[in-house]
Amino acid sequence: MSRRLAAHYLRNLGGSFVDADDPEDATRIEGDGWAADLDAGKVTVGGSLQLTEVRIAFTGEPGVLDDLIDRFAQKAMRAGG
Repeated sequence: MSRRLAAHYLRNLGGSFVDADDPEDATRIEGDGWAADLDAGKVTVGGSLQLTEVRIAFTGEPGVLDDLIDRFAQKAMRAGG
């Protein structure tokens, strides 16, 4: 999944972009009781093959995060890229 798509999903789960108006540029999304920081970078998976790895760091209230991460994971499993 792309960073843009992850940002879009998090906005649909109740978050707001903090540092941008467009999911393409958003790297921080905040919701009620939670925040997510997104980062993406190239990783080598073998030989000259590289993929873009998206990392998400969630912070917030444990009860809120449990539900948010579960709902996000369901969306991410079906991500089209």
